[in-house]
Amino acid sequence: MSGATQVSQWYAAYTKHNHERKVAAFLSQKEVEVFLPLYLSVRQWKDRKKRLSLPIFPGYVFFRLPLDKRATVLGTPGVFFIVESGGKASPIPVQDIQSMQIMMNSQAAIAPHPFLHTGDRVRITRGPLEGVVGILQRMKSQYRLVLCVEALRQAIAVEIDSADVEKSSDPLAKAASGPYS
Repeated sequence: MSGATQVSQWYAAYTKHNHERKVAAFLSQKEVEVFLPLYLSVRQWKDRKKRLSLPIFPGYVFFRLPLDKRATVLGTPGVFFIVESGGKASPIPVQDIQSMQIMMNSQAAIAPHPFLHTGDRVRITRGPLEGVVGILQRMKSQYRLVLCVEALRQAIAVEIDSADVEKSSDPLAKAASGPYS
């Protein structure tokens, strides 16, 4: 760019297996803004149960930095590459990062979820998750809001009350026959 500083956007770095925390710590030491969403999982061993804090997106760490400084990230131990599409780094929409941060700061039970290709985009209208936009999905008698991170082709889900959502006016919203179909 001609003398202008590039605007910082959010991106995702793909990391070595089980190195997400180390990469996040290294990047933080380099004064890079980092986001590593974690969830609580209970694992059963033969003799005990253990509560583990695991990355929602295994192998990925989000960071915000102008792309002209990407060598800072690529030179970090444990980072393989920055997630790309068509040979260019894929920015993560700030709305997705903000929605994930709201979900992580709530007391809701959060868990990884399979990536979805179809469904209505909805916005939560009240409660601790107000403003979060995602895809509404029905599971048995419960509803879930699924937040898809397109660049990673992964998603996270949170249980919601269907009365707390409205169809999103987001231009990315997909047409469907009804609000809960």
